[in-house]
This record gives sequence, structure tokens and C-alpha cells, in this order.
Amino acid sequence: MKITKIISNLILLTIFGLGIISCADKATPLSENNIIPKPLSVTEAEGSFTLTNETKLVTLGNASEINPVIEIFQSLIKPSTGFDLQKVESGESNVIVFEIESASQKSPGEYSISIDENSIKIAASNGEGLFNGIQTLRQLMPAGIESSSKLDGKIKIGAGKIEDKPEYAYRGFMLDVARHFFPVEDVKHVIDLVSKYKINFLHLHLSDDQGWRIEIKSWPLLTEIGSKTEVGGGEGGFYTQEQYKDIVAYAQSKFITVVPEIDMPGHTNSALAAYGQLNPGITVPEKGAVAFDRKDLGVDGMATPLYTGIEVGFSTLDTDKDITYQFVDDVIRELVELTPGPYIHIGGDESLVTELEDYIPFMEKAQAIVTKYGKKSLGWDEIAHARLEPGAVAQYWAKAENAVLAINQGNQVLVSPATKTYLDMQYDSTTYLGLHWAAYIELDDAYNWDPTELDAAVKKENILGVEAPLWSETITERKEIEFMMFPRLAAIAEVAWTKKELRNWESFSERLKKHTARWDAMGLNYYKSPKLVWEEKK
Repeated sequence: MKITKIISNLILLTIFGLGIISCADKATPLSENNIIPKPLSVTEAEGSFTLTNETKLVTLGNASEINPVIEIFQSLIKPSTGFDLQKVESGESNVIVFEIESASQKSPGEYSISIDENSIKIAASNGEGLFNGIQTLRQLMPAGIESSSKLDGKIKIGAGKIEDKPEYAYRGFMLDVARHFFPVEDVKHVIDLVSKYKINFLHLHLSDDQGWRIEIKSWPLLTEIGSKTEVGGGEGGFYTQEQYKDIVAYAQSKFITVVPEIDMPGHTNSALAAYGQLNPGITVPEKGAVAFDRKDLGVDGMATPLYTGIEVGFSTLDTDKDITYQFVDDVIRELVELTPGPYIHIGGDESLVTELEDYIPFMEKAQAIVTKYGKKSLGWDEIAHARLEPGAVAQYWAKAENAVLAINQGNQVLVSPATKTYLDMQYDSTTYLGLHWAAYIELDDAYNWDPTELDAAVKKENILGVEAPLWSETITERKEIEFMMFPRLAAIAEVAWTKKELRNWESFSERLKKHTARWDAMGLNYYKSPKLVWEEKK
């Protein structure tokens, strides 16, 4: 009896083992995907495509747009598979086709993916659409594709078709490098992460009371003095113009546009510490003021101490002096020369010691300078108190009435409500990083909202897009950036990309639970939100 039972158990184990092998060699049906952001439509079909080292890559259309995307795809596949996928002129079997449709009706960023047993075809009207397509295709592959460890077995991808396009043209992430400075490689790491979720704008907050982070050659003391510290008294830092151009180019390679911000007329103590002639005579709060020796710098005596605290609202440029507008002109001119994107962000928030009668003409002059150099102004929602230039955008972060002021002038708004999108807010009262002056923002809070529901006067046609800012008062290193970004950035990316009618928390939370296997493969330091029902990993 015992021998019979042992044999029986061995047979069962063998069958079970074969089942595991069979399942590992079997494609997940397309309808069971865990794609984030959720696509517009997914249609399942019979069969699957098998990716092997013999798979060829075919280009149809404008090769100059397609080839950079193919290179990204090749670099995605090789570390975990060892596959060295080659381009060919044509082919019908075991091929992945990248097509730019010359007469396409697809909008920028829109794409389709068609999968059968012989081929995968990604089609779009431009390179950005193809890039978005491969970000979806990577999520149809095993989570291990995100790792440098070698995958075992074949990669099978379920057959069917995906049609997809963005709900909003601008889908942004903001990184504050002023409160704490982050080196170029950390910024590139952020670009890599956000590009996976179809984020297409990177807003860099380059100046604030605590530090000036971009080289301006016509005003060298901005970095010689103004960059030398950060919140808490660290050494600070700045990007040379060559480093900034490197960041911009790297972002472009991932179809991300950089938006540089120089905050003004408030949040300017780092500039006032460098050039006292810009200072109308304000003083710095004692808490956070840092004395230093300026004897050999030849700067007038109104210069402020450096500042390492987190209080806001105490600084302002002198809005009555001609030198102030020369300063603004020079800074914007140099930034424009370095920045190919359409926007220059001129701040405008929390300028609490600037009288409104001074604030309004200053912001109008600053916008005019941006326009003179061929760019459009972005500013925090307070900017709408001024007359807005055509094409200027108000970033709605605090007050709906300010967004309405912009809309009433015929301008669009970028939606970043602090209570939903500020990734520097604590998840809850136990989170070891972050602040909570706006709200505690758990994962479901970051997901369960819509830009069109914030105010009755803010309608979809008024909205340029959605942006998630990460301020860095409490953030000091890469792992902390990751922790505050994820999983909430995935939630906000879906708000920005996916139609309102297709979004629901139950679907998102179920997809995200499975999706986190990718973050594990990447070694990402993400927050395990209790809003998800986690299953113990075996």
C-alpha cells in the first residue's frame, strides 16, 4: 500500500510539475493584462507570438523616427534575455514590425499593437507613439524583463489587438532639485522610471530659497554662492550648462520634454544671497539663515544670508529696479538657448511679501520676456492675477479661483492639485518621509479623482494636462525619490492617460498588485500601500 501511495504521489507531482512547465511556456491572454496606464481598448484573439533570438525587427516608414525606438527596444530586451535582435528590410514570420503611418489619423502619442502567431506590429503617426507602444509591449512580457538576470524559457505574448491614445497631451512629473540637489545620474534614473508610464514632460524646479541649481554664465555668482547649500545645510550643487543639455538630450531620447523653472519674484533667496542689488531690503528668517564670508566677492551689502530652512514666503526680487528685469532677461535668454521645449516656467507662487500692485506688473514683464525669446510661460496658479500672454499656462496647485481666472482669459491650465498629486505628501501619519500640510495622500487618494471634477468651471477643453510634483524638503537620495513616487505616480499617470470612463479603483488595484513584480525585478524601493490586499509571496 505504501509503495502504491508513493507511486501515486510521484505521478501527481510529475503532472503538477509538467503543469508548471506548461504554464511557464504559455502566454497570458491579452484580456488578462496588467497594463498601466490602462489602454483605450484590448481585444483578445487565439494564439500567441513567441519572442526568440531569431526574431527580426522590421521598419516601415520614416527610418529616422523609427530607428531610435528600435534601439531602445533592443536595449530593453537584451539584458534579461541575451537576445541580440537584428533589423531587416522585410519579413512576415517571427518579426516585430515598427511602422510610422504617413497618412495616419492617429494623434501624437497614439499607437496600436497587433499580435498574431507570426508577428507583432506597432503602428503610430510618430516616434513618440511607437515609444508608447513599446512601453505597453514590455508590460505584456514577464516581469523579469525588467531585470538584468537571465530569463528562463521562451517569451510568449498573447494574440490580439490594443488601441490606445492619451486623454491629455501633457503628462508631467516635477522634480525639485532646489531644496535638495540631485546629481545628473539620479535625474536620468527618474527619466527612465517615468517614461515607462508614458509621462512626456519633466519639470525641473531649478531655483528656490535654498539653492540655485543651473549655471547662468552672465550671472556667475548664482552658482558660485547661491548653489552652495540646501535644506538642512548640505553642500548643495548645480548643473553646468553642459550637464543640463545632457539631461535635456537624455529626456528627449525617451520622448520627454524638459520644462525648466526659475521661481520668481518669491522663492528667490538663493539669488538674493548672490546678488544683493536684487534685494528690496527683506530679511531672512533666523531659523535656517546661514552666515558666510563675502569680503572678497564685491557684492553690495544688501545680500541676504544663505538659507537652509523650509519656511516659505519671505523672499522677493525688487520689482522696481531695472537691474531686476535685466537679471530676468539674462536668465531666461540663457535657459531658452539650452531648452528646445516650448515652455519656460516662471514660478509666481507664494510671493507673500510682494504687494499685489507690484506682483502683477512683474509677472506681466516676465511673461513678455519669455514670449520675446519664442517660448510660452508656465506659472503656478497665482500667475493668473496678472494679464496672461497668449499660450501661457497656469498650473493649478492650490486655488480653483485662480485657475478660473486663467480660463476666463482664454488660457489653459495644467492640473496639479496639492491634495491629490503632490508626491512629497506623506502616505499617512506613519510615513517616515514627507510633509502633510496639504493632505495625507494614500494610493487610492492619488487615483480616485478626475481633473474635470475639481471645479465646475474647469472643463476638459480648458485642461492642458496633469502633473505630479515631488518637492524635496525631506527627500535626500534616489531611494527616497522612488519611495515617494511609487506607487502613486502610476496612479496619477493613469489619471493623465486613460479616459475617465475606463478608470476604476478595483481594476487599477488588481492590476497594480501584479504589476509590482516588475518593481521587484527592478529593485525599486516602493511603498507597499495597505490599500492593496497583498498576498504573501512564496
